[in-house]
Amino acid sequence: MAKTVKRGYVPSDEKEFGTEDMKKINAAADDIYCLLNRGYNMKSASVFTGNHYMLSERQRLALARMVSPESQLKIRAAKCNKTLEEGETVYIDGFNTIITLEIALSGTTLLKCMDGTIRDLAGLRGTYSLIDKTPAAVRLIGEALEEIMAGRAVFYMDAPVSNTGRLAACIHKELAQYSFRTETEVINNVDSVLSGLGNVITGDAIILDKCKSWINLTRKIIDKEFPEYPYVELRI
Repeated sequence: MAKTVKRGYVPSDEKEFGTEDMKKINAAADDIYCLLNRGYNMKSASVFTGNHYMLSERQRLALARMVSPESQLKIRAAKCNKTLEEGETVYIDGFNTIITLEIALSGTTLLKCMDGTIRDLAGLRGTYSLIDKTPAAVRLIGEALEEIMAGRAVFYMDAPVSNTGRLAACIHKELAQYSFRTETEVINNVDSVLSGLGNVITGDAIILDKCKSWINLTRKIIDKEFPEYPYVELRI
């Protein structure tokens, strides 16, 4: 039986992303955005700005995931598919998408990013365990894919991560009721494969910059199911 877990829960988040700390996070975000647009890389910009505002490691990680330079924002916006032709195939970044939805179901920290995606602060680090929210997260994907009339859904998952086989089995079980065909691929190079495809479903910034086209399905699902979600959101 999957254990009951609030995926992504960190007790210090209430303070680190509370009203007072968000003032300096927003100021730091504005500085990072300016530096990125002047050609600085994210690591240099976030270290310099994070030190200046004395931000925690978790706050710095949030900024690195939320802020993007104008050039990348334009690239991602241009490649975002608003509609899907009936019967088309979608390619899903399995862990990326499912974990974010598990966090939404847990009511824990999610980031509303400048490129319109929803990202989290979780890190796999080679380990993953199914939790009580996993089947529900998969079903939310199924409902959304049925709504956009996808014909085939291919989930890609990282082979080195633990419990990948169990997650693949859960995906097939929970999505058996839907009309589209479901496939799972457990491989070593998920990012590089997705980077060469279109109709990709992910929040991974590197993949978004390289793929042919993408669908912001995670945002669509959360906006529909949790319209008042308390995101960490920038004001810049």
